[in-house]
Amino acid sequence: MEYLDFELPIKELEDKYKQTLEIGEGSEVDVTDTVKKIEKKIKATRKEIYKNLSPWQRVQISRHPNRPYTLDYIKAICGDTWLELHGDRNVKDDKAMIGGLGKIGDQSYMFIGQQKGYNTKTRQYRNFGMANPEGYRKALRLMKSAEKFGIPVVALIDTPGAYPGLEAEERGQGEAIARNILEMTRLKVPIIVMIIGEGASGGALGIGVGDRVVMLENTWYSVISPESCSSILWRSWEFKEQAAEALKLTSTDMKKMKLVDEVLKEPLGGAHRDRDAIFKSVADCITRHYTELKELESSKLVEQRMDKYADMGVYKG
Repeated sequence: MEYLDFELPIKELEDKYKQTLEIGEGSEVDVTDTVKKIEKKIKATRKEIYKNLSPWQRVQISRHPNRPYTLDYIKAICGDTWLELHGDRNVKDDKAMIGGLGKIGDQSYMFIGQQKGYNTKTRQYRNFGMANPEGYRKALRLMKSAEKFGIPVVALIDTPGAYPGLEAEERGQGEAIARNILEMTRLKVPIIVMIIGEGASGGALGIGVGDRVVMLENTWYSVISPESCSSILWRSWEFKEQAAEALKLTSTDMKKMKLVDEVLKEPLGGAHRDRDAIFKSVADCITRHYTELKELESSKLVEQRMDKYADMGVYKG
């Protein structure tokens, strides 16, 4: 298990806990009372640290290398029913954007989402979760297929942003994202969006329009990352913590501003601390929201979705 800088007090206690157990196993010394005291101290320290997280610390947790990624969620909740689909039928198959069919119980869903890598090789293969235009066009192709067969769409968002390279712009990155936003507003099947990690910029919005938008507790959703915001305003990344505070990008801030519909609680310490628990929570959340949405006629579904986004923000006519 890897630890973030603010988690070091927990690491010290857990190391001490392991050492104490090893002493007990390697000798006749009774360490039962000491072990219980350390366990109690670990629990208290965890609660104290995680109940007072700053926005920047939540950003760090959303990027934790042990945190589950899109395919982890899909494979855990769909099992053998998962069938990945490939290609945008135009340029190529974008490995940063994955999609396909899977079942939760007896209900089929079209899953789409950004996929990051687990190590240097797979991160390069997945382009660090940053999709090119063909990734968004693949996602749209799959959503249109889902609409044709009456299958609900589930979007799992975890990206530092759309790929900003010259070749992506040449192939129409902005148009691809804008097209997705337009088409998702009028898609005639339920769309459930889950932000499971980073939700950055247009890269997130390209698959982020939904009837229900749910953020996991330790995720963020913003037009720009704290580091990029800091570099623009202060010409340095040193002010990223201040930028994270000002951007109001946490799940609590998003819910307060009515930009998302629900905040899904994570296990203490983050989703990576208890994968089985978070997989079950996500599956139950998807099922719960779909049960509500499936009762609506397609015209009413689209009308409510459009009204939802039209009501966001403050403007003068």
